[in-house]
Amino acid sequence: MSLDGIFLNCLRAELENIIIDARVDKVFEPSKEELILSLRTRGQGTKKLLLCARANSPRVSFTEQNYENPASPPMLCMLLRKRLGGAAVTGVRQEGCDRILYIDFLATNEMGEKEKLTLVCEIMAQYSNVILINEEQQIIDALKRVDYTKSSKRLILPNVRYELPPQQDKYNIFTAAERDIKAKLLAKGTDEKAYMSTIMGLSPVVARELARGNADNAVKTLKQYENGSDRFFLLRDENDKPFEFSYMPITQYGTAAKITEYDTASALLDDYYAIRESRERLAHRTYDLRKVLQNARERIVRKLDIQKTELDACADREILRISAELINANLYRLEKGAAYYDLENYYDNNNVIRIKADPALSPAQNSQKYFKDYKKTYTAEKKLTEQIKQGTEDLEYIDTVLDALSRAEGEKDIAQIREELVGQGYVKNKFDQKGKLSKKNQKTVQGLPPIEYETSDGFKVLVGRNNLQNDKLSMKQANKLDMWLHTKNIPGSHVIIENKNGEISDKAIEEAAVIAAFHSTAGDSAAKQIPVDYTLVKNLKKPTGAKPGKVIFHENWTIYVTPDPNLAEKLKK
Repeated sequence: MSLDGIFLNCLRAELENIIIDARVDKVFEPSKEELILSLRTRGQGTKKLLLCARANSPRVSFTEQNYENPASPPMLCMLLRKRLGGAAVTGVRQEGCDRILYIDFLATNEMGEKEKLTLVCEIMAQYSNVILINEEQQIIDALKRVDYTKSSKRLILPNVRYELPPQQDKYNIFTAAERDIKAKLLAKGTDEKAYMSTIMGLSPVVARELARGNADNAVKTLKQYENGSDRFFLLRDENDKPFEFSYMPITQYGTAAKITEYDTASALLDDYYAIRESRERLAHRTYDLRKVLQNARERIVRKLDIQKTELDACADREILRISAELINANLYRLEKGAAYYDLENYYDNNNVIRIKADPALSPAQNSQKYFKDYKKTYTAEKKLTEQIKQGTEDLEYIDTVLDALSRAEGEKDIAQIREELVGQGYVKNKFDQKGKLSKKNQKTVQGLPPIEYETSDGFKVLVGRNNLQNDKLSMKQANKLDMWLHTKNIPGSHVIIENKNGEISDKAIEEAAVIAAFHSTAGDSAAKQIPVDYTLVKNLKKPTGAKPGKVIFHENWTIYVTPDPNLAEKLKK
């Protein structure tokens, strides 16, 4: 579902009622495609206005979500703070019924003079942008600069005059005559495509809804949203996943859609995009780490395949030893120059075995060659076994880090995982121009505390966010009589149940096992029975030289549970 022109008009009306005369308090740039203006309004308190130019979720709306900002503000953010800090909002305008919104400001420049500035918000899928222009329509800067390498028709660069995108040959429902709109609709057939090609600012879902009725009612229905709407509708599927939204009731899905109503467009958009965007944002911030880990994983997998093939070749080494011994035992009757020896194998009831020989070598030399090859394969087998074991452990470790990255909740989680990978040699620390470790990278990252839950019968449950925290939680923080849980042979978090006077209930173990399954790579799977090992903390040991998050134990129990995100959310503190 895309945000169409009429929905944007409803947003315009909502913003206009609240932010006129508001002052810009702060400006943030959480990502390269997002801006947040903190506005001090009159009578409405402080409002966060989100300007998003992300291709699959562009919008302008108030937000209640908490956005984590980068440690250092980007250049555009610094520019906007300088130019818009303390500025008053003087107007909110829309370009016809198109997906372009203008937010006008009266600001004060460095000379103390008043200047008019405008943020142009273009809501156009992959071409979405937020552009700051002055009163002369000259571009000051933009979230996404567009130069000649990206477009030869419309440049978005500082000091270039702002030009509107190409206009569509469609009617503005709020200004065009009804008879003209109806005539064009009737000429085209009044189906979904006819509505979308005739009326500006219609999304497919609204066009389909209008096509279910007649043209007269459709035009009247749309015109009533000229000043916005007081009800907004979010549609969810059978899995409770949002898939459509609108400013008007949608009936085309019948009972297949669950409908939630909202008083404001901003509240609807906040809910619609919240979960998906948080995951996308974190995925963007962890891209470099995931790329490093995936490359390392692919290298290890290739190496393991080669080593296992070589190890399989060593499986016949006993034949080499037997061949050497049989030749040595029959030297008295063997002659140089033979291509093979037919000898009784006393390891196999004296059955005759044919042993290949090198005619250029004497029988004794052939025996020595077989012994040498046997020793070589024996050494190779020993080394390959060790290498395969190490490679398998490295692979398991990488999988645990990828799992932790997939469940990271913010910048602190990511920073601590990055620190862990630096310590393990997968990621290099950043150095300054003089070759010294930068002050930023000298600091130890203070991560978030373990995730805390409480079982239905009152036991405290702690969940590690990453391998470093898993080690600290299991080996230092937990009491010896606490219970430790982890998915069996599946990457996931360490989970601790704190005991009460040395006792832990079966109910607490069962619920904590569900939490452990949820905080693992099996958490999003459709598997019904996930094995979870559990044992007392006193049974845990950290092998010498083991990677972060690696523990061993020799006494445990196993419980099978189904990951339940609803239960996990209910028990989370």
